[in-house]
This record gives sequence, C-alpha cells and structure tokens, in this order.
Amino acid sequence: MKKINAFMPPAQRISSFEPYFFASLGKKIAKLKAEGMDVIRIDMGSPDLPPAGFIIEELVDKSRQPDTHGYSPTGGTAAFKQAIADYYMDRFEVKLDPASEVLGLIGSKEGLFNLSQVILNPGDVALVPDPGYPVYSASGIIAGGRVVHFPLLAENNFLPDLGAIPEEVLKDAKILWLNYPNNPTGAVAPISFFEEVVLFARKHHILIAHDAPYVDICFDGYTAPSLMQVPGAKDVAVEFNSLSKTYNMAGWRLGMAVGNPDVIDYLFTYKSQMDTSTFGPIFSAGVKALTGDQDWLEERNLVYKERRDLVVDGLRGAGFTLESPRAAIYVWAKLPAGESDSVAFCARLLEETGISTTPGIVYGAHGEGYLRVSLGTATNRIAEAMERLSNWKR
Repeated sequence: MKKINAFMPPAQRISSFEPYFFASLGKKIAKLKAEGMDVIRIDMGSPDLPPAGFIIEELVDKSRQPDTHGYSPTGGTAAFKQAIADYYMDRFEVKLDPASEVLGLIGSKEGLFNLSQVILNPGDVALVPDPGYPVYSASGIIAGGRVVHFPLLAENNFLPDLGAIPEEVLKDAKILWLNYPNNPTGAVAPISFFEEVVLFARKHHILIAHDAPYVDICFDGYTAPSLMQVPGAKDVAVEFNSLSKTYNMAGWRLGMAVGNPDVIDYLFTYKSQMDTSTFGPIFSAGVKALTGDQDWLEERNLVYKERRDLVVDGLRGAGFTLESPRAAIYVWAKLPAGESDSVAFCARLLEETGISTTPGIVYGAHGEGYLRVSLGTATNRIAEAMERLSNWKR
C-alpha cells in the first residue's frame, strides 16, 4: 500500500490493505530462485493441468473467425448462459432461467467481490467464515460494511454453528458467505446442512452467498451437492461457480453467478459500469467445456487423488495432524506439536527446503496453527516436496 504521506494518498477504504498474500510470496520466491534455490510451489490453488483438447480447439477455431473479435455481451453470450443452465440441470437437476437467473463472470472472484458492492451499505454486516477465502472479507470492507467472522472448527467438521451467531449481529446482517467443498480446509457439506441454511436465511432475511468452484473435484465416490438443489434456495441465495478449477481454465477467466434474479440483476448492472466482458471465443470454449464430454474429469480427478494421498501420507509422516479431504484441491493440516506460528513455520520450510506452502493465518485467525497445501503441482514435484519434508523433519 502507498504511504499515507505520498503525493496522492489512497482512498481510506483501501488504505489499510496490503498486497494479496500470493503477490508478496511470489516476490520472495523469485528472490530465492535468483539465488539458486529450487522452489517447489504447493501454495497457490492454480491447476497445472490443461483443459481437454476439444475445449482448446474450440477457442482456436473461433479465434480464427474474423467476426469474433469485437466486444461480447455484458454477463456472457446467450449460448454461454444457456450452457450454464444446461450444466445445472445435468449436474444437479436444478432448473435455471438463463435470461434472469444466470450471469457470466470474468472468473468467479469478480462476482464474489462485486456482490458486496451491490448488497452492502455502510455499516451492514457481512458474515464471513474463518478460515475463509480472503476476498469475502476484503470485498465487505471496501464496500464499507462491517465484517463479522464465524469460526469453522475441526470438531464441527469445519461447518459453521449458525445458532451461535448472536442476535444483535444477525439484525444487521445482509450477507452470509459459505464455501463447500471448502477452501482452505477441504471440508464438505451435506445437503441437510444446505437445507438448514435456507431456513436460516428466510428467518433472518439474509442473502446466502455460496462459493462453489470445487463441486466437480471429488474423490472416493463422493459427489458434492449444490445449494441450489434445496427447494426455495433461489429465493434467498446466489451461488458462484467457476470454470477455473472444474475445467483447468484458471487463466481463461470464466465464471458464473446463479440464483436470485434480483441479485443477478444487481450484479449485471454493476458489471455494465465496470467491464466490457470476456473475449467471445472464450465464451464459446466455455460452452464446449460445460456441455461437452465430461468423462475426462474423472481421469483428472484421479490425478488429484494420487497427489492428495502423497501429501496426506507425507504430512502425517512429518508429524502433522489432518483428515484426508474428499473434495477440492487442498490439504489442510495442523502443524506438528510444538509449532503454533504458521507464518514462521512456512517461512522456515521455504527457506530451508524450498517447499512453498500457505500459512493458515492467511485465511483468518482460526487458521493459525495450520498450513494449506495445494494439489495444483506436477505429481513428481509433489512427491519430491514430501521427500524433502520428511528429510527436514528427521
């Protein structure tokens, strides 16, 4: 952040912010690499594998057409929004109106941030999970809202205790953020929990914002549900999803918001003022991804499962305490006995072994004492990281 005594001080709403954690980490890693260290990055949740070939071919083919290089419609082409609706019907048996209940996004992160801007007035409360994806809090703060965290604890399978949220907080609450399968913990939520959430939202007149980019990365026979499967969910909720994780398209920047038509309209209006949508051939490739052959995802998930097992075994052997996640691309582990400072531990691990992980405190106060490992790195490099860790902890 710029210094306050700079020629042009920053707006107060961002004056307390530091650069995003991974931006700062990247600078440190670049310095270590320049000094000759071989760094294995298992920190950031960016898939290393490519999309299926037919998705790439669609992008190439459409890009060669001379009439595909102008502006695209705000919120996505009609074909892309219809493909999202088709995906929700095929995957979850949820019926969506593509015209009013679906919005294409420049990656789901855009929608997560924008939701706070279109819902929160100064002083309104945003209920945010701790640990949780930092954008939930940052977007609320920048919107002028009051962020109140609720804990996700191992003893409750990293699900929130909604009944423990004080009534004096609930009366000012506008948004409740949820994320299952969860980043960073890898926890999953049963449909019965989502049913409880919808009832809770109705009772307290709160919008549920469910971030669901990992629903198609599941292991051991588990299949993740959508909040939208609960009857009445569209009355009280919006759900965000992304092609980044499901289809290995993180850099393509394609996401979606679905659900409550009023909120979808607010997001559309906001987007129309701030962006000019996505390159048309990328939307076309997104249609292919959502409606084409999905069998390749099973093979991809087996790759993640192999990596998960390597990480789980390696961390347990090094003294960490953890559960083997049934979904998402992360392993969340409690630091070995005698270790409590996740930033210091991860810094030592990086500097002494070249293994880059993410300190749990990045995701909130209740993340302290943990670290997160991402599975988005080549399998042989993950195996090497676990070998380095084992040797380091001997």
